[in-house]
Amino acid sequence: MTTTKTLQLLRDYESRNIVHIESDGSWPMVWERARDMHVWDANGKKYLDLTAAFGVAAAGHANPRVVKAGQRQLARLPHAMGDVHPHPRKAELARELSRITFERWTKSPNTRPRILDPVRGKVIFSNSGFEAVESALKTAMLDTGRHGVIAFSGAYHGLGYGALNVTHRDFFRGPFQYQLREFGHFVQFPSKAGDLAAVEWAIHRILRRERIGAMLVEPVQARGGINLPPKEFLATLRRLCDEHGALLILDEIYTGFGRTGKWFACEHSGVAPDLVCLGKALTGGFPLSACVGRAHIMDAAWPASRGEAMHTSTFLGNPVGCAMALAQIGEIERLNLCKRSAELGKFLLGELSRIQSPTLKVEARGLGLMAGLELRLPDGKPASAAAMQAVKTMLHHGFILLPEGEHANVISFTPPLTITKAQLAKAVTALNELLATDGHK
Repeated sequence: MTTTKTLQLLRDYESRNIVHIESDGSWPMVWERARDMHVWDANGKKYLDLTAAFGVAAAGHANPRVVKAGQRQLARLPHAMGDVHPHPRKAELARELSRITFERWTKSPNTRPRILDPVRGKVIFSNSGFEAVESALKTAMLDTGRHGVIAFSGAYHGLGYGALNVTHRDFFRGPFQYQLREFGHFVQFPSKAGDLAAVEWAIHRILRRERIGAMLVEPVQARGGINLPPKEFLATLRRLCDEHGALLILDEIYTGFGRTGKWFACEHSGVAPDLVCLGKALTGGFPLSACVGRAHIMDAAWPASRGEAMHTSTFLGNPVGCAMALAQIGEIERLNLCKRSAELGKFLLGELSRIQSPTLKVEARGLGLMAGLELRLPDGKPASAAAMQAVKTMLHHGFILLPEGEHANVISFTPPLTITKAQLAKAVTALNELLATDGHK
């Protein structure tokens, strides 16, 4: 099917709020197939993907071992009864997620756990990232008996009604505010160590007047604009949670599985959460997410099932997704992608830091292969139009990029972790040439 035909069908039959279609045909491109770090559109044009499709394709698009694992499982058992009659892959993946999270963290001499507890983690599976967040929110409510949650400016935790309470941007929350419980309380996300005192003061102020059961945070904000907090930030939250009996929930849906140069971004700070939310790169392409919590917290919060689960779904722990996740984790380990992400991330940040523009203020930041280039006008205002035009022009030249941040003025780089240094250099050179010649206009 041609690009034109596909886009016309979407105009006719999909909600118009989903895909933005330019009248001149310049946006979007229509994906036909993908392999490793490349994508081909419906017209046969080849692109270098600098997004990993929202960070999903960590081990490369259509990784052969991940695909084969899914194919084998699909042929054998495509669906099971998630909360009634289980299947082996779900049990194996639950054990594996415990191994790479809480079992690793509590064995590490650099990790600051809340208390000395059993090393196991326990899992609630779901389908999308926001569902993992909502599993964590429910767990915190059941464990502490307190409904309030502290979240942070710029936060993006998904768009379900529970997650919307802790997603900050008014664009997403505003239209539905009258239907929200509004249990989220927002504090400024810090960008430097000097902000931490004000952050702690604001948290204490909320704790004095509200019943707070959890603090929820992304170790690095992706949709918020590739925002990196100071290294001491998570340790501060860990201490405050311990002092006030609240749970620390980390949203590692985007940052997990090697994206920032370690298995999970919290490892840069040596801080272990009480609950961690995972998704995106978990399977390499199948809808599956997970909330993993300390075993004693999960057991205290959730009663043993007597035949009816309080929190479940039809496709919970789908066999195909679980098989692909096990293979994906294996590939991240086999290819040593965490180390690769750390090394290539330093190179990428160095290259982005050299970009200059005669008409824009440019700032690069990142951690591992999660980097962003922020564009601002000479007066300091977000250069949103320039960023979007640059992304569109780069697409025309064969590079897939996305703008992030509240004002969509941060060009983000979250490529497959299998990308090469030469491919990164080629993309950054093209963007540099574009911005240096005012090609963003």
